[in-house]
Amino acid sequence: MKEIRIHGRGGQGNVTLGEFLAEAAFAGGLYAQAFPMFGSERHGAPVTAYVRISDRPIRLRSQVYEPDHLIVQDMSLFAGNDLTGGLKEGALVVVNTSGPVGDLGIAEGFRVVGVPATELALEVVGKPIINTIMVGAFAGASGEIEMDALEKSVRERYPGELGEREIVAMRRAFEMVQGAVR
Repeated sequence: MKEIRIHGRGGQGNVTLGEFLAEAAFAGGLYAQAFPMFGSERHGAPVTAYVRISDRPIRLRSQVYEPDHLIVQDMSLFAGNDLTGGLKEGALVVVNTSGPVGDLGIAEGFRVVGVPATELALEVVGKPIINTIMVGAFAGASGEIEMDALEKSVRERYPGELGEREIVAMRRAFEMVQGAVR
């Protein structure tokens, strides 16, 4: 079983990102679950979401304490927080950043990739919602999820022109990170 923890802020689409991952895994014949954890339900508040993917039925019903992968949609959450706590050695960390990943202060022993998701979202989609971009970057860096399944999930949730722009941005992120993991 692979476990993924997603950190972001309310309004960034953290829960939807987790759902995209779970839906794509399910479409690929795997078992999956996605669920959020948050305190105050307000825009801008820290939100954590979790995803589990397995080739067997998933009976575990708890938060993810030792994830295989980490997705961070808002790098300001690193300030004063140990987002890598419990993260397995060699885990993949995907971060929304336009700067060098070496500047993030993430310890050695993790595979880290950055993607300028906010800039890409503004350029391609026209608004700073980055969940599809981050899921595309995760798929490109991890190889855990198929792009075709992600595209299907995005089209179902965002039909029409918006969905097509989201897919263009997601594909660009996918291509951007391939081979770019530190």
